[in-house]
Amino acid sequence: MGLTILAIGVGGFSFATGNVTGSSQGLAILTGIDSRITIVITFLAVASLLWFGRYKVIERVLVVLVMLMSITFLATAVIVRPDIGEMLRGLVVPSVPSGSLIVLIGLIGSAVVPYNLFLHSRSVQEQWPSSVPTTRALAEARTDTWFSITLGGLITVAILATGAAAFFGTGQSIENAADMAQQLEPTVGSAAEILFGLGFFGAGFTSAITAPLAAAIAVSGVLGWGRDMTDMRFRAVWIIVLLGGALMAYFSADPVALIIATQYAAGLSLPVLALFLIIVMNRKDILGRHVNTLTANILGGLVVAGVSILGVLQIFGLV
Repeated sequence: MGLTILAIGVGGFSFATGNVTGSSQGLAILTGIDSRITIVITFLAVASLLWFGRYKVIERVLVVLVMLMSITFLATAVIVRPDIGEMLRGLVVPSVPSGSLIVLIGLIGSAVVPYNLFLHSRSVQEQWPSSVPTTRALAEARTDTWFSITLGGLITVAILATGAAAFFGTGQSIENAADMAQQLEPTVGSAAEILFGLGFFGAGFTSAITAPLAAAIAVSGVLGWGRDMTDMRFRAVWIIVLLGGALMAYFSADPVALIIATQYAAGLSLPVLALFLIIVMNRKDILGRHVNTLTANILGGLVVAGVSILGVLQIFGLV
């Protein structure tokens, strides 16, 4: 139990730090306000939504922001016209450039988001209560999951393609999100700052909400506190996670390095949380005939083993 809570805490805090940083950087681009002030604005906005909002309200806010982020990044990727041939070649023959392992682990940590394991569990309980037939609930939940994963994958590809087309090989120093937006100007034009600011804000703000919320859901579940979002113990968890992340973001002098470091930490916590999930998903006393299939166990095991190996290689400097 202690290891689970520690992994939840590390993952939630890491994501909260990176996400508050990203959201505030995007807001700073859009408004021209100093990024430290936008950190405070982001913290207050997220805290207010979590304190006063109900789960359904929060869910609708997230849907709107995710659609905004999706449209922005996908549109930007189309505009910059990345080399499709190189993308397909990289898909078939992947490579890890020297010194980029920490970025790779961070990318895995931000794509296979550990805290989403808990957030999705809460979402399922809200959307498909016990009154809904199990067969119907599972079918609809699978459809919802496949749609979310597909959309998330497309957004990730769009972000990577945009970054490769606009930044790779330029030799330019990138210290914050504004520098990234400026790099897009030769390709995207005057809309670069608006597009990049909206995308950064949408990506950061959605996760700035979900990371503290997921941490509170997970800790409450592990300790048997129930699901009441107004419970002060529930609120205390997300306040600690969100405030800790905001303070780290506020006092950091290098937001880009901070985002990479926090996503790296989240990537390292993924194997622990995924391993516990696999164990639970194989317990017939809980799930009955709906336990994991052999294929699901193999795929889950590959994720755990792969990220663990990458983490060990990076920690001990073996590559």
